[in-house]
Amino acid sequence: MTVAVKLKKATFKHIESELYYYKDTVREIEQLRKDIMFCNENEDENTGGGRNNLPSSPTERIATRLATHKRLNQLEEVANAIQKVYTGLPEDYQKLVRLKYWTKPQTKTWEGIAESIPVSRRTAFNMRDEIIFAIGEVLGWR
Repeated sequence: MTVAVKLKKATFKHIESELYYYKDTVREIEQLRKDIMFCNENEDENTGGGRNNLPSSPTERIATRLATHKRLNQLEEVANAIQKVYTGLPEDYQKLVRLKYWTKPQTKTWEGIAESIPVSRRTAFNMRDEIIFAIGEVLGWR
């Protein structure tokens, strides 16, 4: 698995942060979807009369709100990229992601994680870099 992408340091850290909070992101996506679908808020700002430009059917209104909600779309894009890369990884790479990013509380150092896989510490860092670069490539980030 080789990826010829060079990420900016800040982008690398941001993707790594998204990996740490992936499960929280999935929960937030579910909550946002529920709020949009089941919240009965009246967003009509048309106080002067005339016709509203939103669809009249409740189902169409919900679908429109789901499709145009910026935060939801961004969270889904990141979560889908992480899921896509994770499912395509070999088992030892997946184990690294689970041990480093998804195990809470984090009790292992890089040495402990490398021992669990088992690979060297340097190889574990290289594996991490490949995973982060792959996610960045799927997202189209630089």
